Amino acid sequence: MQKTHKSGLRSLIHNDNTVGYVFTAPFIIGFLCFTLIPMFLSLYYSFCEYKIGSPAEWIGFKNYLDLFQDSKFSNSLVVTFQYVIVGVPMKLVFALLIAMLLTKPTQAQGFYRAVYYIPSLIGGSVAVALVWKQLFGSRGPIVTLIKAMGVRGFNFFGNSSWAFIPLVLCNAWQFGSSMLIFASGLKQIPKDYYEAAEIDGAGSISRFFRITLPCLSPIILFNLIMQLISGFMTFTQAQIITQGGPNYATHYIALDIYQNGFSFFRMGYACAESWIMLLIMAGITGIIFKSSSYWTFYEN
Repeated sequence: MQKTHKSGLRSLIHNDNTVGYVFTAPFIIGFLCFTLIPMFLSLYYSFCEYKIGSPAEWIGFKNYLDLFQDSKFSNSLVVTFQYVIVGVPMKLVFALLIAMLLTKPTQAQGFYRAVYYIPSLIGGSVAVALVWKQLFGSRGPIVTLIKAMGVRGFNFFGNSSWAFIPLVLCNAWQFGSSMLIFASGLKQIPKDYYEAAEIDGAGSISRFFRITLPCLSPIILFNLIMQLISGFMTFTQAQIITQGGPNYATHYIALDIYQNGFSFFRMGYACAESWIMLLIMAGITGIIFKSSSYWTFYEN
């Protein structure tokens, strides 16, 4: 009986499925504890009047109804869309441009890729946001240079129309991950396409729009979705550099959620905002995927 028990335990240990469960257990536990369960809790709390440390009181759809009457929330949506519409295309264009330059064979190609990828590793940190704040501050080198050109009284962070520009540039500066994905996609384009186009007399611009962009369209789709999600979740730069000002010009929706949840202790209201943002992001992503069949080229 004991031998049977030992042999059964031994076969269980050496079973491929058991090994797989052991190695995936940290991810599964982390996903359940830090993603799935908190999501369902936030959905429940979005229908409650809830403060951290106090019992939740069910109030139905009141938080959602109040959101659509909240001018600060609607402003957060507007300025977030402004940030995404301007910042995401700029980041993708810049990443594609650098990727095309770095795919040209050179001896220091690997070094240049590593250098250009560094901003993506550190670009979302508080330290970099503080440096960016000093660069574009009223006494920073950027504003000093602008004033030296004869522009008087200029201040990025004192003007509602200009305050978002440093944040957009900070986001565009973190182009490393998109650049590497574009570079990988550029390498997958068959050289035969370009050789045939050159024989037909196509110029570099024509080859770019008729070969490079269509062949990269699946990569563009992926990067677009990922950067849209990242853009809607922008928080660190707005919190550190502008604190949402001036006049709520950079008060993005992630910052509004944070303030409602942890500054004003309206956690139920913040959860409702989070789910509205999730639905908006899901809707935009769905529209992009639905329209991708008209502009995305798959060789197969």
